[in-house]
Amino acid sequence: MSSPSDQARSLLEEFKNFAFKGNVIDLAVGVIIGGAFGKIVTSLVDNIIMPLVGVIMPGDGGYKEWALSIGGKTVPYGAFLGDIVSFLLLALALFVFIVKFLGWLMHSKAAAAAAPPPPTKDQELLTEIRDLLKQRG
Repeated sequence: MSSPSDQARSLLEEFKNFAFKGNVIDLAVGVIIGGAFGKIVTSLVDNIIMPLVGVIMPGDGGYKEWALSIGGKTVPYGAFLGDIVSFLLLALALFVFIVKFLGWLMHSKAAAAAAPPPPTKDQELLTEIRDLLKQRG
């Protein structure tokens, strides 16, 4: 049975191996870029799409003020609708990028990797010998 200090060193070593691998750094960069992309999508929804929806839909003010009154209580559904549109646009952008673009990219790389290399000179000669033997046989 190992001592608590050995277990702590082992845990520290495992954490160091995990934290300083490239995957963790790539993940951190992805999270930062994802946050920035989320802000862009939110701005698109808040400043472009939902105001256009507000022009089409009846009512005064922006979509964030849309609310239902039920039994003296107010249910503000406008901001929720904006969040739904924001989510759908973000999901669409991720789908197009991850599934379609990266899928296409990975498929083209796999197709290139699947193509057999051209035969060597030895292989060409052996193929010719085989074909000549078949003709004689």
